[in-house]
Amino acid sequence: MAEPYKIVIGLEVHVQLLTKTKLFCGCFNKFGAKPNTQTCPVCLGLPGSLPVMNELAFKLATRAALALNCQIAGFTKWDRKQYYYPDLPKNYQISQYDLPFSHDGWLEINIAKDTKKDYVAKKVGIIRAHLEEDAGKNLHDESGKGADTMVDLNRTGTPLLEIVSHPDMTSPSEAIAYLEEIRLMLREIGVSDCEMQEGSLRCDANVNIHVPVIGTERVDTGKDYHATPLVEIKNLNSFRAVGKAIEYEAKRHYAEYQKDTQGTFRFGRMLKTTAGWDDARGVTVVQRHKEDAADYRYFPEPDLVPVVVSEAEIAEARAAMGELPQAQRKRLVDQYGLTAYDAQVLTAKGRATVAYFEAVAAALGDGKATSNRMSDLIYPALTERKEEIAAFPFDAAKFAGFIRTGPTNSQARRDVFKIMLDEGLSLDAAREKAGIREVDEATLRAAVVAALAANPKLTEDSRNPKKPNAKMGFIGVVRKTYPDAPTDLVRRLIDEELARV
Repeated sequence: MAEPYKIVIGLEVHVQLLTKTKLFCGCFNKFGAKPNTQTCPVCLGLPGSLPVMNELAFKLATRAALALNCQIAGFTKWDRKQYYYPDLPKNYQISQYDLPFSHDGWLEINIAKDTKKDYVAKKVGIIRAHLEEDAGKNLHDESGKGADTMVDLNRTGTPLLEIVSHPDMTSPSEAIAYLEEIRLMLREIGVSDCEMQEGSLRCDANVNIHVPVIGTERVDTGKDYHATPLVEIKNLNSFRAVGKAIEYEAKRHYAEYQKDTQGTFRFGRMLKTTAGWDDARGVTVVQRHKEDAADYRYFPEPDLVPVVVSEAEIAEARAAMGELPQAQRKRLVDQYGLTAYDAQVLTAKGRATVAYFEAVAAALGDGKATSNRMSDLIYPALTERKEEIAAFPFDAAKFAGFIRTGPTNSQARRDVFKIMLDEGLSLDAAREKAGIREVDEATLRAAVVAALAANPKLTEDSRNPKKPNAKMGFIGVVRKTYPDAPTDLVRRLIDEELARV
Protein backbone atom coordinates (compact mmCIF):
# COMPACT_ATOMS: atom_id res chain seq x y z
CA MET A 1 0.00 0.00 0.00
CA ALA A 2 1.40 3.39 -1.00
CA GLU A 3 2.19 5.89 1.73
CA PRO A 4 0.04 9.09 1.84
CA TYR A 5 3.12 11.22 1.30
CA LYS A 6 6.22 11.49 -0.87
CA ILE A 7 9.66 11.03 0.69
CA VAL A 8 12.26 13.52 -0.52
CA ILE A 9 15.89 12.46 -0.06
CA GLY A 10 19.19 14.14 -0.80
CA LEU A 11 22.48 12.52 0.19
CA GLU A 12 25.85 13.95 1.15
CA VAL A 13 28.41 11.20 0.63
CA HIS A 14 31.87 11.52 2.17
CA VAL A 15 34.60 9.40 0.59
CA GLN A 16 38.18 9.06 1.82
CA LEU A 17 40.64 8.99 -1.07
CA LEU A 18 43.30 6.34 -1.72
CA THR A 19 46.41 8.39 -1.06
CA LYS A 20 49.47 7.39 0.95
CA THR A 21 49.52 10.70 2.80
CA LYS A 22 47.01 13.23 4.06
CA LEU A 23 45.56 16.16 2.13
CA PHE A 24 47.76 18.96 3.44
CA CYS A 25 50.69 17.24 5.17
CA GLY A 26 53.02 14.24 4.85
CA CYS A 27 51.43 12.07 7.57
CA PHE A 28 50.43 8.55 6.55
CA ASN A 29 46.82 8.03 5.50
CA LYS A 30 46.29 4.49 6.75
CA PHE A 31 43.46 2.91 8.71
CA GLY A 32 44.08 0.91 11.88
CA ALA A 33 47.22 2.53 13.32
CA LYS A 34 47.51 3.13 17.07
CA PRO A 35 45.65 6.29 18.12
CA ASN A 36 47.45 9.59 17.60
CA THR A 37 50.50 8.05 15.89
CA GLN A 38 49.86 9.57 12.43
CA THR A 39 49.94 13.27 13.28
CA CYS A 40 52.18 16.29 12.80
CA PRO A 41 52.05 20.06 13.51
CA VAL A 42 49.98 20.67 10.36
CA CYS A 43 47.14 18.23 11.05
CA LEU A 44 47.28 19.09 14.77
CA GLY A 45 46.77 22.75 13.89
CA LEU A 46 49.83 23.99 15.76
CA PRO A 47 50.72 27.70 15.37
CA GLY A 48 53.03 28.49 12.47
CA SER A 49 52.42 25.23 10.56
CA LEU A 50 51.53 25.60 6.88
CA PRO A 51 49.49 23.24 4.67
CA VAL A 52 50.66 21.98 1.26
CA MET A 53 48.13 20.41 -1.11
CA ASN A 54 48.43 16.71 -2.00
CA GLU A 55 48.50 16.63 -5.82
CA LEU A 56 47.39 12.99 -6.08
CA ALA A 57 44.33 13.70 -3.94
CA PHE A 58 43.25 16.42 -6.35
CA LYS A 59 43.81 14.14 -9.35
CA LEU A 60 41.75 11.32 -7.77
CA ALA A 61 38.98 13.77 -6.90
CA THR A 62 38.95 15.05 -10.49
CA ARG A 63 38.69 11.50 -11.79
CA ALA A 64 35.73 10.85 -9.49
CA ALA A 65 34.01 14.09 -10.50
CA LEU A 66 34.31 13.21 -14.18
CA ALA A 67 32.84 9.78 -13.49
CA LEU A 68 29.92 11.63 -11.89
CA ASN A 69 29.50 13.66 -15.10
CA CYS A 70 30.40 16.88 -13.26
CA GLN A 71 31.65 20.09 -14.82
CA ILE A 72 35.26 20.75 -13.78
CA ALA A 73 36.04 24.33 -12.79
CA GLY A 74 39.13 25.78 -14.40
CA PHE A 75 39.82 27.79 -11.24
CA THR A 76 39.07 26.74 -7.65
CA LYS A 77 40.10 27.91 -4.22
CA TRP A 78 40.12 26.70 -0.63
CA ASP A 79 38.02 28.04 2.24
CA ARG A 80 38.00 27.83 6.00
CA LYS A 81 34.82 26.43 7.49
CA GLN A 82 34.68 27.48 11.14
CA TYR A 83 33.25 25.17 13.77
CA TYR A 84 34.35 23.54 16.99
CA TYR A 85 34.55 19.84 17.74
CA PRO A 86 36.96 18.07 20.11
CA ASP A 87 38.34 16.09 17.14
CA LEU A 88 39.06 19.21 15.02
CA PRO A 89 42.18 20.79 16.58
CA LYS A 90 42.28 23.92 14.39
CA ASN A 91 38.61 24.73 15.13
CA TYR A 92 38.15 25.10 11.39
CA GLN A 93 38.12 22.71 8.45
CA ILE A 94 39.82 23.45 5.13
CA SER A 95 37.06 22.87 2.59
CA GLN A 96 35.52 24.53 -0.48
CA TYR A 97 32.57 26.89 -0.38
CA ASP A 98 31.50 29.07 -3.29
CA LEU A 99 33.99 27.83 -5.91
CA PRO A 100 34.06 24.03 -5.69
CA PHE A 101 36.31 22.27 -8.18
CA SER A 102 33.34 20.41 -9.73
CA HIS A 103 29.59 20.95 -10.02
CA ASP A 104 26.38 20.14 -11.94
CA GLY A 105 26.73 16.42 -12.59
CA TRP A 106 24.54 13.34 -12.50
CA LEU A 107 24.69 9.63 -11.77
CA GLU A 108 22.47 7.05 -13.43
CA ILE A 109 21.26 4.29 -11.12
CA ASN A 110 19.21 1.16 -11.71
CA ILE A 111 16.10 0.73 -9.58
CA ALA A 112 14.87 -2.85 -9.22
CA LYS A 113 11.25 -3.43 -10.20
CA ASP A 114 8.91 -5.56 -8.10
CA THR A 115 10.01 -8.72 -9.91
CA LYS A 116 13.66 -8.07 -8.85
CA LYS A 117 14.61 -9.38 -12.29
CA ASP A 118 14.36 -6.12 -14.18
CA TYR A 119 15.41 -2.52 -13.64
CA VAL A 120 14.40 0.99 -14.56
CA ALA A 121 17.11 3.63 -14.95
CA LYS A 122 16.98 6.91 -13.05
CA LYS A 123 19.30 9.91 -13.07
CA VAL A 124 20.17 11.52 -9.75
CA GLY A 125 21.51 15.05 -10.05
CA ILE A 126 24.82 16.00 -8.42
CA ILE A 127 24.99 19.56 -7.09
CA ARG A 128 28.72 19.50 -6.42
CA ALA A 129 31.66 17.33 -5.51
CA HIS A 130 34.37 19.11 -3.54
CA LEU A 131 37.52 18.33 -1.60
CA GLU A 132 38.02 18.89 2.12
CA GLU A 133 40.02 17.50 5.01
CA ASP A 134 38.47 15.00 7.39
CA ALA A 135 38.16 15.55 11.14
CA GLY A 136 39.44 13.13 13.78
CA LYS A 137 37.38 10.58 15.66
CA ASN A 138 35.87 10.61 19.14
CA LEU A 139 36.09 7.28 20.98
CA HIS A 140 33.27 7.01 23.51
CA ASP A 141 33.32 4.75 26.56
CA GLU A 142 30.44 2.36 26.03
CA SER A 143 31.27 0.02 28.91
CA GLY A 144 28.75 1.65 31.20
CA LYS A 145 31.41 2.25 33.83
CA GLY A 146 32.01 5.87 32.91
CA ALA A 147 31.35 8.64 30.45
CA ASP A 148 34.85 9.23 29.16
CA THR A 149 35.50 10.26 25.57
CA MET A 150 38.95 9.98 24.03
CA VAL A 151 40.08 11.64 20.81
CA ASP A 152 42.06 9.94 18.02
CA LEU A 153 43.51 12.48 15.58
CA ASN A 154 44.95 9.97 13.08
CA ARG A 155 42.07 10.68 10.69
CA THR A 156 42.45 14.46 10.92
CA GLY A 157 43.51 15.82 7.54
CA THR A 158 42.61 12.71 5.55
CA PRO A 159 41.59 13.73 1.99
CA LEU A 160 37.82 13.64 1.77
CA LEU A 161 35.60 13.97 -1.30
CA GLU A 162 32.10 15.22 -0.49
CA ILE A 163 29.46 14.40 -3.11
CA VAL A 164 26.22 16.36 -2.66
CA SER A 165 23.16 15.18 -4.55
CA HIS A 166 19.98 16.95 -5.49
CA PRO A 167 16.91 15.76 -3.52
CA ASP A 168 15.98 13.43 -6.39
CA MET A 169 15.50 10.17 -4.46
CA THR A 170 12.07 9.18 -3.19
CA SER A 171 12.54 5.91 -1.30
CA PRO A 172 15.09 4.14 0.91
CA SER A 173 15.71 1.62 -1.89
CA GLU A 174 16.63 4.42 -4.32
CA ALA A 175 19.03 5.91 -1.76
CA ILE A 176 20.69 2.52 -1.27
CA ALA A 177 20.94 1.95 -5.05
CA TYR A 178 22.62 5.36 -5.38
CA LEU A 179 25.14 4.56 -2.65
CA GLU A 180 25.85 1.12 -4.09
CA GLU A 181 26.53 2.64 -7.51
CA ILE A 182 28.86 5.26 -6.05
CA ARG A 183 30.76 2.64 -4.05
CA LEU A 184 31.14 0.31 -7.04
CA MET A 185 32.18 3.10 -9.39
CA LEU A 186 34.74 4.71 -7.06
CA ARG A 187 36.29 1.34 -6.30
CA GLU A 188 36.50 0.45 -9.97
CA ILE A 189 38.24 3.69 -10.95
CA GLY A 190 40.73 3.44 -8.07
CA VAL A 191 39.61 6.51 -6.13
CA SER A 192 38.69 4.90 -2.79
CA ASP A 193 38.31 1.50 -1.15
CA CYS A 194 34.89 2.68 0.15
CA GLU A 195 35.09 0.45 3.23
CA MET A 196 32.10 1.60 5.23
CA GLN A 197 33.17 -0.30 8.35
CA GLU A 198 36.44 1.66 8.31
CA GLY A 199 34.74 5.00 7.73
CA SER A 200 36.11 5.59 4.23
CA LEU A 201 32.53 5.86 2.92
CA ARG A 202 30.02 7.69 5.10
CA CYS A 203 26.72 9.30 4.35
CA ASP A 204 24.51 12.11 5.67
CA ALA A 205 20.87 11.80 4.60
CA ASN A 206 18.70 14.92 4.22
CA VAL A 207 15.10 13.79 4.59
CA ASN A 208 11.67 15.37 4.62
CA ILE A 209 8.24 14.52 3.22
CA HIS A 210 5.73 16.21 0.94
CA VAL A 211 2.10 15.72 1.98
CA PRO A 212 -0.42 16.45 -0.80
CA VAL A 213 -2.76 19.39 -0.21
CA ILE A 214 -6.44 18.57 -0.69
CA GLY A 215 -9.70 20.46 -0.74
CA THR A 216 -10.15 24.21 -0.56
CA GLU A 217 -6.70 24.75 0.98
CA ARG A 218 -5.13 23.86 -2.34
CA VAL A 219 -7.17 26.58 -4.04
CA ASP A 220 -6.53 29.11 -1.26
CA THR A 221 -2.78 28.60 -1.03
CA GLY A 222 -1.94 27.56 -4.59
CA LYS A 223 0.25 24.77 -3.15
CA ASP A 224 0.23 21.14 -4.22
CA TYR A 225 1.83 19.86 -1.01
CA HIS A 226 3.06 20.72 2.48
CA ALA A 227 6.78 20.11 3.06
CA THR A 228 7.97 19.12 6.51
CA PRO A 229 11.22 20.65 7.85
CA LEU A 230 14.45 19.09 6.66
CA VAL A 231 16.27 16.69 8.98
CA GLU A 232 19.89 15.77 8.28
CA ILE A 233 20.78 12.33 9.65
CA LYS A 234 24.55 12.30 10.18
CA ASN A 235 27.29 9.71 9.72
CA LEU A 236 25.37 6.68 8.48
CA ASN A 237 27.93 3.98 7.87
CA SER A 238 26.00 1.05 6.38
CA PHE A 239 23.44 0.62 3.63
CA ARG A 240 21.10 -1.00 6.13
CA ALA A 241 21.37 2.00 8.46
CA VAL A 242 20.66 4.39 5.58
CA GLY A 243 17.49 2.53 4.62
CA LYS A 244 16.23 2.12 8.19
CA ALA A 245 16.97 5.72 9.17
CA ILE A 246 15.20 7.18 6.14
CA GLU A 247 12.18 4.92 6.60
CA TYR A 248 11.92 5.78 10.29
CA GLU A 249 12.35 9.51 9.76
CA ALA A 250 9.68 9.67 7.02
CA LYS A 251 7.15 7.88 9.23
CA ARG A 252 8.04 10.14 12.16
CA HIS A 253 7.51 13.23 10.01
CA TYR A 254 4.08 12.04 8.93
CA ALA A 255 3.06 11.19 12.49
CA GLU A 256 4.11 14.69 13.58
CA TYR A 257 2.28 16.18 10.63
CA GLN A 258 -0.94 14.37 11.51
CA LYS A 259 -0.98 15.64 15.09
CA ASP A 260 0.04 19.18 14.10
CA THR A 261 -2.93 21.38 15.08
CA GLN A 262 -1.30 24.81 14.91
CA GLY A 263 0.12 24.61 11.41
CA THR A 264 3.77 24.72 12.45
CA PHE A 265 4.76 22.49 9.57
CA ARG A 266 2.63 24.45 7.16
CA PHE A 267 3.94 27.87 8.07
CA GLY A 268 7.60 27.16 8.75
CA ARG A 269 7.74 27.74 12.49
CA MET A 270 9.73 24.57 13.11
CA LEU A 271 13.50 24.63 12.70
CA LYS A 272 15.57 22.31 10.57
CA THR A 273 17.53 19.86 12.72
CA THR A 274 20.55 17.59 12.65
CA ALA A 275 20.07 14.10 14.05
CA GLY A 276 22.02 10.95 14.73
CA TRP A 277 20.88 7.37 14.14
CA ASP A 278 20.63 5.05 17.15
CA ASP A 279 20.86 1.68 15.43
CA ALA A 280 20.28 -0.36 18.58
CA ARG A 281 16.96 1.37 19.28
CA GLY A 282 16.08 2.00 15.63
CA VAL A 283 15.37 5.71 16.15
CA THR A 284 16.83 9.08 15.20
CA VAL A 285 18.07 11.37 17.98
CA VAL A 286 18.05 15.15 17.55
CA GLN A 287 21.51 16.61 18.11
CA ARG A 288 21.13 20.30 17.31
CA HIS A 289 19.36 22.80 15.12
CA LYS A 290 20.76 22.72 11.60
CA GLU A 291 23.29 25.41 10.71
CA ASP A 292 23.12 27.69 7.72
CA ALA A 293 26.19 28.60 5.66
CA ALA A 294 26.52 31.90 7.55
CA ASP A 295 26.99 29.99 10.82
CA TYR A 296 30.25 28.54 9.52
CA ARG A 297 31.76 31.98 8.81
CA TYR A 298 33.47 30.85 5.61
CA PHE A 299 36.39 32.86 4.31
CA PRO A 300 39.18 32.08 1.78
CA GLU A 301 42.04 29.96 3.13
CA PRO A 302 45.02 32.36 3.22
CA ASP A 303 47.72 29.66 3.41
CA LEU A 304 46.85 27.82 0.19
CA VAL A 305 47.03 29.10 -3.37
CA PRO A 306 44.07 28.56 -5.72
CA VAL A 307 44.20 25.63 -8.14
CA VAL A 308 44.04 26.05 -11.91
CA VAL A 309 43.00 22.93 -13.84
CA SER A 310 44.09 22.54 -17.47
CA GLU A 311 42.30 20.67 -20.25
CA ALA A 312 45.26 18.30 -20.42
CA GLU A 313 44.82 17.39 -16.75
CA ILE A 314 41.11 16.79 -17.29
CA ALA A 315 41.88 14.56 -20.29
CA GLU A 316 44.40 12.61 -18.21
CA ALA A 317 41.85 12.07 -15.43
CA ARG A 318 39.20 10.98 -17.92
CA ALA A 319 41.55 8.47 -19.52
CA ALA A 320 42.32 6.96 -16.11
CA MET A 321 38.65 6.13 -15.42
CA GLY A 322 38.27 3.18 -17.77
CA GLU A 323 34.83 1.77 -18.54
CA LEU A 324 32.28 2.80 -15.92
CA PRO A 325 29.77 0.26 -14.52
CA GLN A 326 26.65 1.75 -16.16
CA ALA A 327 28.28 1.78 -19.61
CA GLN A 328 29.65 -1.69 -18.98
CA ARG A 329 26.17 -3.05 -18.22
CA LYS A 330 24.74 -1.66 -21.44
CA ARG A 331 27.62 -3.15 -23.43
CA LEU A 332 27.18 -6.58 -21.83
CA VAL A 333 23.48 -6.57 -22.70
CA ASP A 334 24.15 -5.53 -26.30
CA GLN A 335 27.26 -7.61 -26.94
CA TYR A 336 26.43 -10.85 -25.10
CA GLY A 337 22.63 -10.87 -24.97
CA LEU A 338 22.49 -10.75 -21.18
CA THR A 339 19.39 -9.58 -19.36
CA ALA A 340 19.58 -6.30 -17.44
CA TYR A 341 19.45 -8.37 -14.25
CA ASP A 342 22.36 -10.61 -15.28
CA ALA A 343 24.44 -7.58 -16.28
CA GLN A 344 23.65 -5.84 -12.98
CA VAL A 345 24.72 -8.87 -10.93
CA LEU A 346 27.87 -9.37 -13.00
CA THR A 347 29.13 -5.79 -12.87
CA ALA A 348 28.44 -5.62 -9.13
CA LYS A 349 31.19 -8.24 -8.73
CA GLY A 350 33.77 -5.85 -10.19
CA ARG A 351 35.90 -5.49 -13.30
CA ALA A 352 38.00 -8.60 -12.62
CA THR A 353 34.87 -10.78 -12.63
CA VAL A 354 33.59 -9.10 -15.80
CA ALA A 355 36.94 -9.80 -17.47
CA TYR A 356 36.70 -13.46 -16.36
CA PHE A 357 33.18 -13.67 -17.82
CA GLU A 358 34.29 -12.19 -21.13
CA ALA A 359 37.20 -14.61 -21.42
CA VAL A 360 34.90 -17.61 -20.78
CA ALA A 361 32.24 -16.26 -23.16
CA ALA A 362 34.85 -15.80 -25.89
CA ALA A 363 36.04 -19.38 -25.47
CA LEU A 364 32.50 -20.78 -25.54
CA GLY A 365 30.98 -18.38 -28.03
CA ASP A 366 27.92 -18.16 -25.78
CA GLY A 367 27.51 -15.26 -23.36
CA LYS A 368 24.16 -16.34 -21.92
CA ALA A 369 25.37 -19.87 -21.10
CA THR A 370 28.47 -18.38 -19.49
CA SER A 371 26.36 -16.04 -17.36
CA ASN A 372 24.08 -18.89 -16.27
CA ARG A 373 26.95 -21.15 -15.28
CA MET A 374 28.71 -18.36 -13.39
CA SER A 375 25.48 -17.73 -11.46
CA ASP A 376 25.08 -21.45 -10.73
CA LEU A 377 28.67 -22.28 -9.91
CA ILE A 378 31.15 -19.40 -9.66
CA TYR A 379 29.28 -16.87 -7.54
CA PRO A 380 28.21 -19.36 -4.81
CA ALA A 381 31.71 -20.86 -4.71
CA LEU A 382 33.38 -17.45 -4.32
CA THR A 383 31.02 -16.63 -1.46
CA GLU A 384 31.55 -19.96 0.25
CA ARG A 385 35.32 -19.87 -0.13
CA LYS A 386 35.55 -16.12 0.65
CA GLU A 387 37.76 -15.66 -2.40
CA GLU A 388 38.15 -13.07 -5.11
CA ILE A 389 38.03 -14.21 -8.73
CA ALA A 390 41.78 -13.63 -9.15
CA ALA A 391 42.51 -16.37 -6.59
CA PHE A 392 39.89 -18.82 -7.85
CA PRO A 393 41.34 -22.27 -8.76
CA PHE A 394 39.49 -22.40 -12.09
CA ASP A 395 40.90 -19.92 -14.58
CA ALA A 396 38.69 -18.83 -17.48
CA ALA A 397 40.00 -21.48 -19.88
CA LYS A 398 39.47 -24.30 -17.39
CA PHE A 399 35.96 -23.15 -16.57
CA ALA A 400 35.05 -22.87 -20.24
CA GLY A 401 36.30 -26.42 -20.72
CA PHE A 402 34.19 -27.61 -17.79
CA ILE A 403 31.06 -26.03 -19.27
CA ARG A 404 31.81 -27.59 -22.65
CA THR A 405 32.63 -31.15 -21.53
CA GLY A 406 31.25 -31.43 -17.98
CA PRO A 407 27.89 -32.90 -16.90
CA THR A 408 24.86 -31.41 -18.61
CA ASN A 409 22.42 -32.23 -15.82
CA SER A 410 22.30 -29.26 -13.42
CA GLN A 411 22.60 -31.19 -10.15
CA ALA A 412 25.31 -33.45 -11.52
CA ARG A 413 27.17 -30.39 -12.76
CA ARG A 414 27.09 -28.79 -9.31
CA ASP A 415 28.21 -31.99 -7.61
CA VAL A 416 31.16 -32.57 -9.94
CA PHE A 417 32.22 -28.91 -9.84
CA LYS A 418 32.28 -28.90 -6.04
CA ILE A 419 34.36 -32.09 -5.91
CA MET A 420 36.85 -30.65 -8.40
CA LEU A 421 37.12 -27.47 -6.32
CA ASP A 422 37.32 -29.06 -2.88
CA GLU A 423 39.57 -31.98 -3.73
CA GLY A 424 41.48 -30.78 -6.77
CA LEU A 425 40.41 -33.77 -8.87
CA SER A 426 40.23 -33.87 -12.63
CA LEU A 427 36.86 -33.80 -14.38
CA ASP A 428 36.87 -37.56 -15.05
CA ALA A 429 37.93 -38.39 -11.49
CA ALA A 430 35.33 -36.07 -9.99
CA ARG A 431 32.62 -37.48 -12.25
CA GLU A 432 33.54 -41.01 -11.19
CA LYS A 433 33.57 -40.07 -7.48
CA ALA A 434 30.14 -38.44 -7.82
CA GLY A 435 28.80 -41.57 -9.51
CA ILE A 436 27.85 -39.64 -12.61
CA ARG A 437 27.23 -41.85 -15.63
CA GLU A 438 27.09 -39.84 -18.83
CA VAL A 439 24.70 -41.15 -21.44
CA ASP A 440 25.08 -40.53 -25.16
CA GLU A 441 22.17 -39.36 -27.28
CA ALA A 442 21.71 -42.68 -29.11
CA THR A 443 21.30 -44.57 -25.83
CA LEU A 444 18.79 -42.03 -24.55
CA ARG A 445 16.81 -42.17 -27.78
CA ALA A 446 16.55 -45.95 -27.47
CA ALA A 447 15.27 -45.51 -23.90
CA VAL A 448 12.65 -43.02 -25.09
CA VAL A 449 11.47 -45.38 -27.86
CA ALA A 450 11.16 -48.21 -25.34
CA ALA A 451 9.22 -45.99 -22.92
CA LEU A 452 6.77 -44.96 -25.63
CA ALA A 453 6.17 -48.57 -26.60
CA ALA A 454 5.63 -49.65 -23.00
CA ASN A 455 3.20 -46.81 -22.15
CA PRO A 456 0.59 -46.44 -24.94
CA LYS A 457 -1.88 -44.49 -22.76
CA LEU A 458 0.82 -41.99 -21.73
CA THR A 459 1.88 -41.76 -25.38
CA GLU A 460 -1.67 -40.89 -26.40
CA ASP A 461 -1.97 -38.28 -23.64
CA SER A 462 1.37 -36.73 -24.57
CA ARG A 463 0.14 -36.10 -28.11
CA ASN A 464 -2.99 -34.37 -26.81
CA PRO A 465 -2.56 -30.53 -26.77
CA LYS A 466 -5.06 -30.36 -23.91
CA LYS A 467 -2.71 -32.36 -21.69
CA PRO A 468 0.56 -30.38 -21.86
CA ASN A 469 1.98 -31.93 -18.70
CA ALA A 470 1.70 -35.52 -19.86
CA LYS A 471 5.23 -35.45 -21.33
CA MET A 472 6.65 -34.95 -17.85
CA GLY A 473 5.56 -38.50 -17.10
CA PHE A 474 7.82 -39.78 -19.90
CA ILE A 475 10.71 -37.70 -18.65
CA GLY A 476 10.29 -39.36 -15.27
CA VAL A 477 10.21 -42.82 -16.88
CA VAL A 478 13.46 -42.24 -18.77
CA ARG A 479 15.25 -40.67 -15.82
CA LYS A 480 14.45 -43.64 -13.59
CA THR A 481 16.94 -45.52 -15.74
CA TYR A 482 19.26 -42.60 -16.49
CA PRO A 483 18.92 -40.13 -13.58
CA ASP A 484 21.70 -37.89 -14.87
CA ALA A 485 20.18 -37.42 -18.31
CA PRO A 486 19.71 -33.72 -19.20
CA THR A 487 16.02 -32.78 -19.06
CA ASP A 488 16.20 -30.57 -22.16
CA LEU A 489 17.74 -33.36 -24.23
CA VAL A 490 15.20 -35.94 -23.01
CA ARG A 491 12.33 -33.56 -23.80
CA ARG A 492 13.65 -32.98 -27.33
CA LEU A 493 14.00 -36.70 -27.99
CA ILE A 494 10.47 -37.34 -26.69
CA ASP A 495 9.06 -34.69 -29.05
CA GLU A 496 10.96 -36.16 -32.00
CA GLU A 497 9.82 -39.72 -31.30
CA LEU A 498 6.22 -38.72 -30.61
CA ALA A 499 6.16 -37.11 -34.06
CA ARG A 500 7.11 -40.48 -35.56
CA VAL A 501 4.48 -42.52 -33.72
